[in-house]
Amino acid sequence: MEPWIFWTLGGAFFQNLRSALQKRLKDDLGTLGSAFARFVYAFPLAVVYLLVTADLAGADVPGIQRTFLLYALLGGIAQILATVCLIEAFGYRNFAVATAYSKTETVQAAVFGLILLGDALSPLAALGIAISLAGVIAISLKRQKAGWGQLLTGWLQPAALLGIASGAGFALSAVCYRAASLSLEPVGAGLQAATTLAWVLGLQTLAMGAWLAWRRPAQLKAVFASWRTSAWIGAAGMAASAGWFTAMTLENAAHVRALGQVELLFTLAASWLVFKERSTIVELLGIAAVVVGIVILLLGTA
Repeated sequence: MEPWIFWTLGGAFFQNLRSALQKRLKDDLGTLGSAFARFVYAFPLAVVYLLVTADLAGADVPGIQRTFLLYALLGGIAQILATVCLIEAFGYRNFAVATAYSKTETVQAAVFGLILLGDALSPLAALGIAISLAGVIAISLKRQKAGWGQLLTGWLQPAALLGIASGAGFALSAVCYRAASLSLEPVGAGLQAATTLAWVLGLQTLAMGAWLAWRRPAQLKAVFASWRTSAWIGAAGMAASAGWFTAMTLENAAHVRALGQVELLFTLAASWLVFKERSTIVELLGIAAVVVGIVILLLGTA
């Protein structure tokens, strides 16, 4: 197994775990509060992770320069705005369409990667991404009780536009994180990714913490008051980000995000095993499409 595949699978698994923990705290902290918990409690862990990684690598933490800071800041802001767009889309009745359109992140990551870094896709990898994207959208629409007709006819509605913007933000952030890591001194993918992760989480904590202090001080206080539980969100989030950042340092961001769609399979597996839910034919076909698309993607990147 190539290293980037291992790191991507780890990132997807821990992201699924982090999302489950955030869902449990959403009622207490609010959407933005639970999102901030992910940053503020992950940041000190990311610093420790960076120092341990540097020690194990026997190298100094790489110095940063303007290009790195530009990509790290742009990626961090894009990720926050993408989250806000998706949350805002949930205020509309047809938020299922927004969720489905946000899944175009993989395609948009391919476009941003080509423009910013010259990362091209092989025809086989592009086919795999397209097939897995269709499967993810099918599953998303079914779980939200929406149809393909809504997806095709509602793409100019506010919820759909917010979904597309959300996908663009997540895609841009992924490519920017890869660009930031690659701009560093080549001291090894693990250390470069750990450096990027620590800086990005620090910038996001500072930016979102300042905004909450200004506009939502009660939510900010609630995040710190719930540290016993919120700390676990930070730990899971840091582990997920370490996986994503390392994978994207090693491999094209579009490939990483496409393989990362296995997170949806983890979610479905949890619903089967824990909640004893059963999938419909459409969901099973969607799962099959995701798996086939990922296999084709991996063959196209071999």
